[in-house]
Amino acid sequence: MRLPAVGIPFILLVACSDPPPTVVDGSSPAAFDKSVAEARRDLPDADRLVFDRAIKTIGGRRLAERDTDALARVTFDGMTAAEIVADQKSRDH
Repeated sequence: MRLPAVGIPFILLVACSDPPPTVVDGSSPAAFDKSVAEARRDLPDADRLVFDRAIKTIGGRRLAERDTDALARVTFDGMTAAEIVADQKSRDH
């Protein structure tokens, strides 16, 4: 099969593009922990402390919630690290 000349640069561009951001998976504790660690690596160093604070202080959002780990899984499920950081920054101000 022969690719047209236009196809080769496109394939090279796609191969060199950045991967999509990691989405947090709250379906189970193990999936959550794994996806949070992967999502954290997507962030620049300056945002990692904000991300960590968001994940660890989720219990303060609902004082009546006893299982803060489950609350974190539900709250952050489907979000990217950048979205979690933006949410935390909006709460800090």
